[in-house]
Amino acid sequence: MVEFETKETREITFGNNKFLEVARKVAKTPEGENEFISISKGFVVPTGQKRFKNALGFPAEKEILEKLVEALQQIM
Repeated sequence: MVEFETKETREITFGNNKFLEVARKVAKTPEGENEFISISKGFVVPTGQKRFKNALGFPAEKEILEKLVEALQQIM
């Protein structure tokens, strides 16, 4: 069984009740732990609850993060 722990999150709101959540998470299994970055897209329903639609996860490695930031800056 996999247990997930969220270490840190940041939220970016946009449009009508939409958001991106960037989080550092740890997946824990009997075999060990795996830290990763998750970028999720979602929306807020009228009751205030968050609903998630899509997510992308990748290893929390400095090289990957630097390349992602660089790629985002280059397309702006």
